[in-house]
This record gives sequence, structure tokens and C-alpha cells, in this order.
Amino acid sequence: MSNMKDIRSRITSVTNTQQITKAMKMVSAAKLSKAQAHIINMRPYAQQLRSLISRLVKNPKIQHPFLEKKDKVENILLVVVSGDRGLCGGFNTTVNRFAENFLTTEANKYKSIGLFLIGKKAIDYFKARQIEAVESVPNVSKELSYKMAVSISNKLMHFFKTNKYDEIHFVYNEFKSVISQERVVEKIFPVEYEDSPDGQTFSDDYIFEPPAMEFLEKLLVKHFTSQVYRYLSESVAAEYAARMTAMDSATNNANDMIKKLTLTYNKLRQANITKELMEIVSGAEAVK
Repeated sequence: MSNMKDIRSRITSVTNTQQITKAMKMVSAAKLSKAQAHIINMRPYAQQLRSLISRLVKNPKIQHPFLEKKDKVENILLVVVSGDRGLCGGFNTTVNRFAENFLTTEANKYKSIGLFLIGKKAIDYFKARQIEAVESVPNVSKELSYKMAVSISNKLMHFFKTNKYDEIHFVYNEFKSVISQERVVEKIFPVEYEDSPDGQTFSDDYIFEPPAMEFLEKLLVKHFTSQVYRYLSESVAAEYAARMTAMDSATNNANDMIKKLTLTYNKLRQANITKELMEIVSGAEAVK
């Protein structure tokens, strides 16, 4: 059994750790609140943009390279979005392991599978396994901005336009709630749309200003950028939520450990006091 000094030292150590996890929980909660509000405000815009494109592309006269499916899919790109830091449960492991398993299980189906890594944890994960990436973008949590989304979106559009990849998929953690984050895989290229919710479309004799193709080109660029920005924002919010939950759990576990150590300390202290009293009584009896 540990002596009282060791137990007292452990209580102090766990208490200090608890203060750190509690502070990290509060910081994550504050950041999550802002990120959550940002996502809630952004989702309607992305949905309306998607609906507008759905109505537009139903016109058979309107075609665009971003809408065309390749007859044979040989080269695909997997865009993996992770965080830049740990202490967030299985947040990073979920997307990284999925991507690694995908490379292994789907290798025979395609001529090549490229990796576009976003977030330091994904970069470090695949670097440790000596798996090279086509592109790497670190510090997404700290430096997330619309400008970053534009840069990533432009690179992806270039890859697809030049036929370097036949399909491009995103793998990221979608924010559902404070206690729930879901790993999601979405194909961003080529564009696929279901029928518009209201069933509406633009008629053939509808007058477009600017012309329909020019209008669609600008609309698609906006769409891709907004989707990339949404994926990154969802991932950042999910990371904050996962870290807040993990730090809350760590704080509670530390509290339980402190209680157990304190109980053990008090029992040991009481045993020492009882032992000393018995020695005093025994000594007094011996003197008599």
C-alpha cells in the first residue's frame, strides 16, 4: 500500500490535471458556441444554392463538365478532414482509419487513389505510415476562413477539369449535437443532384441574363466553395464538441479519482492514528 506522502502527492497531481481539463472544457465550449451559430446560419445558404442548381440542371440544354459522369471511374481523390490537436476522443481516429481502410480495401477497384489531407492530425497519421498525399493543408482549426475554402476549392476544380481525377470525395466529421458527431463521406465531383424539393425547373424559353452557361459556371464555383467551407466548418465544430465532451469526462473521472484517493488517504491516516494510540496504551500498561 502507498504511504500517505505518495497518496497526497497523487491527489495534488490529479487536482492540477483536473484544473487543466476543466479549463480546456470551458474554452472548447466557448469556441463551439460560435462555431455552432456559424453553421446554423450557413446551412440554409448552402441548401438554397443546391436547390437552385438542381432546378437549373434539369434543363436538357444546359450541360457542364462538372455535371458529367465519367464512363469509367479509374482515378479518385479522397479529401480527409481532421483536426490539428488531440484530446478529443476518437474524433481524428475515425476519419483517419476510414481513409486508411479505404485505401486498402478499394485499391483493386481503381487505377489510383489520391489523398488530399486537411488538418495536422491527418497529415501526421499518414506520414507515420509513409503514405504520400497529393496536397496537405495544416492548421485548419486555427486558420479556417472562406479564403482557405476558396483555395482548396480551386485546387479540386483544377484536378477535375484536367481529368486528373474522375471523382472527388470528402471524408469529415459532421456536427450533429454537442454529444454526437457523425463521420460522413460525400462526393463533391462530379455534381449529383436529386430532384428539387418543390419539383420546379427553369423552362426552355426562360431568358437568362447572363447566359445560362455563364450563370451556371459562376453558380457552381460558388457552390463548391460554400460546400468546402461547410465541410471544414462542420469538422471544426465537431472537433470542439468532441474535445468538450472528452474534457468533461476527464474532469469527472479526475473528480472520482480524487474522492477515492482522499478516502484511501483518510483510511490510512486513521489507521496510523489508531496504531499510535494502541502503542501509547500498550506503553502505559507496561509501565504499570
